[in-house]
Amino acid sequence: MVEHHHNDALLPYMVGGLLYTPATNTGVAEKIKNGRIPCLTSIALCLEDAVLDEALEYAEGCLKNTVSELAKLDKEKLPMIFARVRTPIHLLHIHELLGENEQALTGYVLPKFDPENAEEYAKLISQFNGSRTEKLYIMPIIESGTAADISHRTETLLEIKAVLDKIKEYVLNVRVGGNDFSSLYGLRRSVSQNIYEIGVIRDILSDIINVFASDHVVSGAVWEYFGTDMDADWAKGLKRELELDKLNGFIGKTAIHPSQLPIIYESMKPSRADYDDARSILSWNDGQSGVAKSADSSRMNEIKCHKKWAERIVRLAEVYGIRDE
Repeated sequence: MVEHHHNDALLPYMVGGLLYTPATNTGVAEKIKNGRIPCLTSIALCLEDAVLDEALEYAEGCLKNTVSELAKLDKEKLPMIFARVRTPIHLLHIHELLGENEQALTGYVLPKFDPENAEEYAKLISQFNGSRTEKLYIMPIIESGTAADISHRTETLLEIKAVLDKIKEYVLNVRVGGNDFSSLYGLRRSVSQNIYEIGVIRDILSDIINVFASDHVVSGAVWEYFGTDMDADWAKGLKRELELDKLNGFIGKTAIHPSQLPIIYESMKPSRADYDDARSILSWNDGQSGVAKSADSSRMNEIKCHKKWAERIVRLAEVYGIRDE
């Protein structure tokens, strides 16, 4: 379990693998309370894709019960808890439905976040925070057709960024809908492939990183394969995609099954070599040279180029520890 430090710089890195579960999952509060889900850093109770329209009211009732159970527990000892809503109007409805118990939530996951609804979402989250002592965060998901469509993509992403920058203190992660993008084109990766091999999706993801990663932690797309055997193809595929997530600037990942969490958690840990290099880059003070060999003499470290990378590595190590080589 990741300890909550109230350090705003670390918080976006603490989301890690965000586990989705339908809000109708009535046993979930009990499992969270008893630490029954290994490596659980954050969980989203979903009222959107995971719930059919005719079951929405029932799901909302379940959410209310789950959140009121969690509100009785010490938030410091819990993973981050989020609710995924459907629309700005729905967000307001859930805010009112949860009342006092909303304090058990770390925040809300906002699907299909785009210029059509961004301002409205931003207004609501600012409003909710006006009357709170502890921050309530949002995690917008960029997954709509306007973000994918090449003729509007840049302006769409920049418009979304402009809105998020105004409420930056409430934005915990920017998330991407890999499956939503894939489904726009009728595409799907197999267990032996990864999302970066789908050219059109890779381009969208690269543009999202281009626009958002300088100011926000951007989380990787869902991997839809899972199982119990940690040496099977689903696990190998997930590890490979996590490597590529990291290489491309994504931090953390959406998870759809608890079996994925230990692999995601492990991938969040920097290697000893990266950590040593990061530390030396950040405490560089010989005053002369801006270039030096790495701790293991295998590569070059350059203070100006690698500072941002080094800060990220040190933050990840602080939250997840260092990988045993």
